[in-house]
Amino acid sequence: MHRILYTEADVFAEEMVKVFGGESWVFLAHESQLPEPNSFVSVRMGLRPVLVTRDRRGVLHGVFNRCAHRAATVCREESGTAKAFQCPYHGWTFRNTGELVGVPWPQGYGEMDKSELGLTRVTRVESYRGFVFGTMNSSAPSVEEWLGHARPWLDYWIDRAPGGEVMCGSAAYRMGFRGNWKLAYDNAGDGYHPSFSHRSLLEMASRMGESKDMSYFGRTPDDGPMLSYSLGNGHSVIDQRPAHGEEAGNFWENQRPQPGRESFEQRIREQHGEDAERLLDLAIGAQINLSIFPNLLIIGNQIQVIEPLAVDRTQLTWHATRIGGVPEEVNTLRMRTQEDFPAFGEPDDQANFEEAQRGLAASEAEWIFMNRGLDVSGWQSIGEDGVIVTAVTDELHMRSYYEEWLRRMREEIR
Repeated sequence: MHRILYTEADVFAEEMVKVFGGESWVFLAHESQLPEPNSFVSVRMGLRPVLVTRDRRGVLHGVFNRCAHRAATVCREESGTAKAFQCPYHGWTFRNTGELVGVPWPQGYGEMDKSELGLTRVTRVESYRGFVFGTMNSSAPSVEEWLGHARPWLDYWIDRAPGGEVMCGSAAYRMGFRGNWKLAYDNAGDGYHPSFSHRSLLEMASRMGESKDMSYFGRTPDDGPMLSYSLGNGHSVIDQRPAHGEEAGNFWENQRPQPGRESFEQRIREQHGEDAERLLDLAIGAQINLSIFPNLLIIGNQIQVIEPLAVDRTQLTWHATRIGGVPEEVNTLRMRTQEDFPAFGEPDDQANFEEAQRGLAASEAEWIFMNRGLDVSGWQSIGEDGVIVTAVTDELHMRSYYEEWLRRMREEIR
């Protein structure tokens, strides 16, 4: 890949229209963030400020957080409940579905048609099992079609929760880095870097025993059982589960230490007997890293969102999750587990992203290599469904999503 894909403001501006618009379905929110009628949450769709709302009947909408009058945001809160939004600048008022309903001293405008001056709507908003996506293209395929072969992996992640009930926390963990958004997506499916980038984390894990979570990346991962899948439409997944085995309790037994682990485990085992192994495993991450193009990452038990801010500035937002149908001790342990990687691992990654962006400033060194696994005998195989499976350190993930990226960038905007 040429360096300008990460450094040129013109490329970035086009991405914000075509990759985070066009026919793409962009992840906006989780339905649990909108728990009741008239709930709203403020998000980004590329650079577009968007309000995801539930109307009084519970129907989901996406509207631009941009007054039709002078472009100021009409809502300055991150989330809450509101039947309407009044622009703080000049007082124009809009329903949470976008219609303009009030203009102060309207006689100053002569004749005006309020029906043409509502908040711009996200063309289509669809939810898949609680995950809310938006697109600006009325002819885009459905979300289920867009997810394609990523759908069974997302189903697996959701169905670990009894009844599929997943809930986001009321706040999020945000980290910003001085680098291009694609550096984060490159990294999400990269099984090559943990042995080096997360060395301090792996050394800590190895002190607790060779089988502890992620310590298997410290050995030669190509010789191990972990696999990477290219799922089409720019999606991919790393499957770490084979490194843990399939028996109940293995996720829990391989987890790194965490505060209060022993007392909570004892309580769950005493109260739930034979079901304790299943419950303890639910406190631990799903052991998959699922990347859904262009901005949604499922890591452990967490939902991570990539938010581009500028060609060389990005915010990563982590949403911790709870699940229904389990004792409260399980959700407490989930929260302790979800404090682990963002605190111990994400700073390693973001330091690398920033240093990569610094390196990309060397204009004479034009090319970035993503050819690991290319034409390597015995690594890749294709299933009957067309999904390519390969070694966990193959850089196929990056090559595959760039195929989707290129298709998006070549589109004519309708």
